[in-house]
Amino acid sequence: MKRKITKRKRRKIGIRKKISGTIERPRLSVYRSLNHIYAQLVDDSSGRILTSASTLSNEVADEVKNAKGKVAKGKIVGSLIAKKASEIKITTILFDRSGYKYHGRVKAVAEAAREGGLKF
Repeated sequence: MKRKITKRKRRKIGIRKKISGTIERPRLSVYRSLNHIYAQLVDDSSGRILTSASTLSNEVADEVKNAKGKVAKGKIVGSLIAKKASEIKITTILFDRSGYKYHGRVKAVAEAAREGGLKF
C-alpha cells in the first residue's frame, strides 16, 4: 500500500512540473479519498484557492446522499465546481489529476466540469 501511494506522489510531482495555474487559467486540482472527492481551482501565481467543491459541500448534500456510487458523486462535484467557476467568470482551466489515472471518479469530475461549461 505504501508503494502505491509513493508511486502516485511521484506521478503528481511530474504532472505539477509541467502545469501551473494562473488567474486567467487556474488549475483544477482533484483529490480523492476513500469515501469523498474534492476539487479546487488554484491560482499558483499568487498561491491561493479561488473556489472549491467536494462531496462534503452543503450545496450538494442532498444530491450526494441520494447518489448511487462514487462515480455519480464525482459527477455532482464536477458540475458544482463548474457552476462556482462560472460565478467568478472563469471559463478555461488546466486539469490536474494529481497522479491518479484518468478513470472512474477523476474522469467523472472532468467530464461533468466540461459539461458545465469549463474548457480544458
